[in-house]
Amino acid sequence: MGETAERDTGQAEPGPEQRKGDDPASGRPARAESLTDLLGGRRGAIDATLPPLAFAAGWLLGRESLWGGVGAALAVGAVVAGVRLRRGDRPRSVLIGLLAVCVAALIAVRTGRAENFFLIQVLSNAASALAWTVSIVVRWPLLGVLVGAVLGQRAGWRRDPALLRGYGRASWVWTATYLLRLAVFVPLYLGGQVLALVVARVALTWPLVAAALALSWLVLRRSLPAGHPGLRHPVTPPR
Repeated sequence: MGETAERDTGQAEPGPEQRKGDDPASGRPARAESLTDLLGGRRGAIDATLPPLAFAAGWLLGRESLWGGVGAALAVGAVVAGVRLRRGDRPRSVLIGLLAVCVAALIAVRTGRAENFFLIQVLSNAASALAWTVSIVVRWPLLGVLVGAVLGQRAGWRRDPALLRGYGRASWVWTATYLLRLAVFVPLYLGGQVLALVVARVALTWPLVAAALALSWLVLRRSLPAGHPGLRHPVTPPR
């Protein structure tokens, strides 16, 4: 998605702040800024899959030992947190990620059921699906909120009817990702399928995030009229 070019419908060329990869020496055209550029997400999604993989490895090596799985997940979670801090991730974000692993481990230990390591994932996806749906219905689509915060626009994007409509449509893509996860996770969780839950957790994390970034960017761009200056420049209609 990061390599997408401008639409062929006559969309205005973005200004310098909207383009990445300018190379005057080579004369190659710069590429358009995408949601991947603005939001990232794939690296964090990959990090999030490591503790569940460690849990599965410890659980199997310990002959379905719950403590083996929990210990491995906590150890890998701590290492991932340290790596994220070293590469400059926000401490609050790192702490939330590590806390999620700790809570998942605690739930599994307290209940004595390995599949409950994934209960927090089931609940968080249900809550996210609801939150994204409500945000679209009340015309505060969360994709617009996130991108607007990154761009420092606050609520300025909402005064642009085209952007408001585009963010609303593109937010349905993200709502669908949470619903898809629920459709896969819930039956596996209820069936106590620990290894299948791990596979689903990996398959529906970073690959799904990458796909959602690409598809929501496509939906958003196609929702903007020809000549629209782009995400960084909301167009306020005259009163």
